[in-house]
Amino acid sequence: MEKGNSVMPHETTFNGERTIPGAGGGGSRRHGLRQYRTGWADGPAYITQCPIRSKQSYTYRFKVEDQRGTLLWHAHHSWQRASVYGAFIIYPRQPYPFSGSHIQSEIPIILGEWWNDDVDKVEKEMLKTGAGAKVSDAYTLNGLPGPLYPCSTKDTFTANVDPGKTYILRIINAALNNELFFAISNHTLTVVEVDAVYTKPVHTKAIMIAPGQTTTLLLRTNNHLSSNDGEFLIAATPYVTSVFPFNNSTTVGFLRYNNKPVNHLNRRRLTTTLSTRSVLPDMLDTKFATRFSDSIKSLGSSEYPCKVPTVIDKRVVTTISLNLQNCPENQTCSGYNGKRFFASMNNVSFIRPPISILESYYKKQRKGVFTLDFPEKPPNRFDFTGVDPVSENMNTEFGTKLFEVDFGARLEIVFQGTSFLNVENHPLHVHGHNFFVVGRGFGNFDEEKDPVKYNLVDPPERNTIAVPTGGWAAIRINADNPGVWFIHCHLEQHTSWGLAMGFIVRDGPLPSQTLLRPPRDLPKC
Repeated sequence: MEKGNSVMPHETTFNGERTIPGAGGGGSRRHGLRQYRTGWADGPAYITQCPIRSKQSYTYRFKVEDQRGTLLWHAHHSWQRASVYGAFIIYPRQPYPFSGSHIQSEIPIILGEWWNDDVDKVEKEMLKTGAGAKVSDAYTLNGLPGPLYPCSTKDTFTANVDPGKTYILRIINAALNNELFFAISNHTLTVVEVDAVYTKPVHTKAIMIAPGQTTTLLLRTNNHLSSNDGEFLIAATPYVTSVFPFNNSTTVGFLRYNNKPVNHLNRRRLTTTLSTRSVLPDMLDTKFATRFSDSIKSLGSSEYPCKVPTVIDKRVVTTISLNLQNCPENQTCSGYNGKRFFASMNNVSFIRPPISILESYYKKQRKGVFTLDFPEKPPNRFDFTGVDPVSENMNTEFGTKLFEVDFGARLEIVFQGTSFLNVENHPLHVHGHNFFVVGRGFGNFDEEKDPVKYNLVDPPERNTIAVPTGGWAAIRINADNPGVWFIHCHLEQHTSWGLAMGFIVRDGPLPSQTLLRPPRDLPKC
């Protein structure tokens, strides 16, 4: 689709959800699309709409404005996005600002996760017992696990290319619970866009991409190949910062040069453990993940300026924590030490209300649905990233708490990690707005010293930020989109445990700065 078009993708649920029978309802999201004044089309269940009921439909109506590039769409109810997702590409009207050769073609590559079990049951069992979720059985490239998994040799992704050409690779991480490293053996990748925003070119052998993030790459294929070099590994494996069980496998496919025949002996050689390890960073390589993230800068040209707020009207500092809740009486809990796992922001574990927050806000009927008392500072100051991970009282409060800002407010949010249970890299996603990552660091955020070191010249503009493990990230937002907007961890397990919050942008003074009326076919709760 082209920038500036109006879009009305039509969705219908069958047997309880869009495509997966028996899941009991659904909603869909164009992840990263701003949805200016059309929050009704944003998608998260009980935030901007009620789930679409079985055998009913809802038409999402929205206009794409001032955005171009690689995004994704996915289900946004329970764990449905484990298999309900796809690429959402906005083509620019102007030529790409990339330097280099003519683009031969584009290759979208969606990274995913696969469970042999019913993921709906996996989530329900996790919430019932209070334990961690069963890990996935495979990672996938465009839905295919590849030859390193049992009985999957025929289910292998292959991208065909010609020598001496330039290709656009649109990499999308649609995995449910894992950040991933991605690479192509013996090829250099050039980052030119992240989260549908152009960047200064970055040359790299691999990338780290969090769930919900997109990275657009230029791939320049080799001109001269030996007789045995007709195929190269495309590989993805998890970036691990957690002590929780995880899927430590690797998915692979092949980049195949069209002028070379398939060499099955070479394929077997390429898919040995030694070969796959040589392609990707080590799973625990936080130094690589940090260097890569720090290398991304906004393009900041006259045609594509970096509009980062240089002054702010409000700063919100929130902890992002995993929690252990005491097991209720007469229940058995299977989390650590016989307790239940939860997660929180500023010690508030988010509870989705029984009806849509946006609808109740629009109708001025928020009583019993949500409150506007989300704490804008941590309720207690302590050594957030140095506290003993298991000995402290980690019980959390529960609620549907939001905060509110005026239209046009220049908002800063600092996400502060904690060491409760485990220091971990959390991918935080903001709905309705892009933001600028003005600062990141390890340890505790210092409100006096750290803002002095912010990048206010060319910070990366994103919609999802991987908060460093045992650290913090500061983002700035031009809050110019009226409505109710969700902020949550894009590790779905953590969102289910309550690692989420929301904020409201009030209507502006002009008619063009107000939330549009709800559509007639808006789903009912």
